[in-house]
Amino acid sequence: MPLAIGRRELLAALGGVATTWPLAARAQQPLNPVVGFLSGRSPVEALGVVAAFRKGLSESGFVEHQNETIDFRWAEGQFDRLPALARELVDRPVAVVAALGGSDTAAKSATTTIPIVFGTGGDPVANGLVASLNKPGGNITGVTFLTAALGAKRLGLLRDLVPAAQVIALLANPNYYLGPVQIRDVEEAARSLGQTLVVLDGSTDEKIEAAFAALAPQHVSAFLVSSDPFFDTRRDRLVALASQHRVPAIYQFREYAVAGGLMSYGTSITEMYRLVGLYVGRILKGEKPADLPVMQVARFELVINLKTAKALGVKISDNLLSLADEVIE
Repeated sequence: MPLAIGRRELLAALGGVATTWPLAARAQQPLNPVVGFLSGRSPVEALGVVAAFRKGLSESGFVEHQNETIDFRWAEGQFDRLPALARELVDRPVAVVAALGGSDTAAKSATTTIPIVFGTGGDPVANGLVASLNKPGGNITGVTFLTAALGAKRLGLLRDLVPAAQVIALLANPNYYLGPVQIRDVEEAARSLGQTLVVLDGSTDEKIEAAFAALAPQHVSAFLVSSDPFFDTRRDRLVALASQHRVPAIYQFREYAVAGGLMSYGTSITEMYRLVGLYVGRILKGEKPADLPVMQVARFELVINLKTAKALGVKISDNLLSLADEVIE
């Protein structure tokens, strides 16, 4: 005789099938959220800051290949590539975009729904990234380290270093969206100090070489490199050219001085990347960008490389040494 199955047992059996089926299907889907990492820099020279970004993620409880995956997109100093790279990440789609190395505006233009955490050297309100620092609004928030606003301060430090300099040069990239603002700020500071300033175009490798070749004919005594992810990708070359042409120079980040640059002044870029990673982790946990106020890196550092100063024959004053946060010997 056939077995008699009661109504309750039949419903239980069918319910078991219904519940185990979706679980098996879901098991085939990727379990880890994907973080899109968009940058105008290049992967080799950015190893240190990427480590800081991962550190921030880990502080939020996320470790790559364990419970999250990072999908990198690098423009390698070619900012015109950033919009297409941003669209690639959005089309994937990723759970959140970390927009770094000058990629903030490209990321913002690519999506109004996927959360974005930026790291910017400019003013995020003035540049239209957020409505306000305390209430960013929309799908975007991030960290500002205002390095692009420190050109006037760097000019003053360079004058303290080389007080007899009659002509100082500024290497700038007019193709970078923060480039024209920096040129204006440094030109205004130079006028107020009565300092002759020459602005040189460094928007391509060829123009960088030409700019250094123009230093001697224009009687330039010291050199200021503006804040720009493109220059970060050419960090070692810029330091080598300054050494070759024997010109004292100041840069934006400590990494330049560590690489042999004479002097750097700016906020901590590694701290900025760590904070971006921290915010990305918080968003992965469910927080909304609109509820996360824009953070500002408050740590500034003046770094002087005494070994480079000796090679260039530059005397560092006791006053300048006393102001330094780090001296490399």
